[in-house]
Amino acid sequence: MSGFSSAWLSLREAADHRSRNAALAEALAGHFNLRDSVTITDIGCGTGSNLRATAALLPARQSWTLVDYDPALLSTAKDELGNWADEARIEGEDLQLIKGLAKIQVSFRKADLAADLDAGLGAPSDLITAAAFFDLASKAFIREFAQAVAARRAVFYTVLTYNGRCSWQPRHPADNAVTAAFQRHQMTDKGFGISVGPTAPLYLSDQFKLADYSVQEADSPWILGPRDEMLLAEVQAGHLKAVSEVGAVEPSALDSWASRKLTGAVIGHTDTLAIPT
Repeated sequence: MSGFSSAWLSLREAADHRSRNAALAEALAGHFNLRDSVTITDIGCGTGSNLRATAALLPARQSWTLVDYDPALLSTAKDELGNWADEARIEGEDLQLIKGLAKIQVSFRKADLAADLDAGLGAPSDLITAAAFFDLASKAFIREFAQAVAARRAVFYTVLTYNGRCSWQPRHPADNAVTAAFQRHQMTDKGFGISVGPTAPLYLSDQFKLADYSVQEADSPWILGPRDEMLLAEVQAGHLKAVSEVGAVEPSALDSWASRKLTGAVIGHTDTLAIPT
């Protein structure tokens, strides 16, 4: 998969955390609320943001395996999680964390999920999760992934899957053309074959239903405003770069679109919870 910098992941973390759908998060918490402990595998973990947002929903004893292809991100995740916890202790390659009432063991796995998904997922866990991941994956990968999760009879929870719904403030005549071109760029190979882009939530839902899972979905849009000035600028720059590569928007229109300072945006995402029946 195309790499992401730790700086970008840090910049977006606050928006990611506040955008998660609260009702779906409560449904996840309710599913595990009678458990004393839970094991979790987090794929495409980046710097550990998904753990930091999800841990409070789960039982007090947690064992996480964080999986990523980039060893630099795994190293940063170890540092960031240590800083986030109330107490942190290193045991070999693992972390032992205390956060509030939770005791969290964290191990780290470097894996190429595109090359060997089963090795990346490892032994069965109670919950397999990811954040901002599947819109960059292909249909073939999502099919294989759903089958692998179902074979483990794990609960599946993913958040912030891009769904293609965007609006910008202030408005510009090229908004729709830029969004369409960005989505064309997204539906190229990001390391897993031709990605499904904004159709990912629908394809995930279909594949887990075929695997005999009960599927719930809910919106989790980024709603960005003045407090998100740096993130808005980075989102705008990212769209400019992607759309320039596609070449589907007339250069003068694209330059005009990029020259204005964004004061707000809504970037659509979908959260998905799938539970084996």
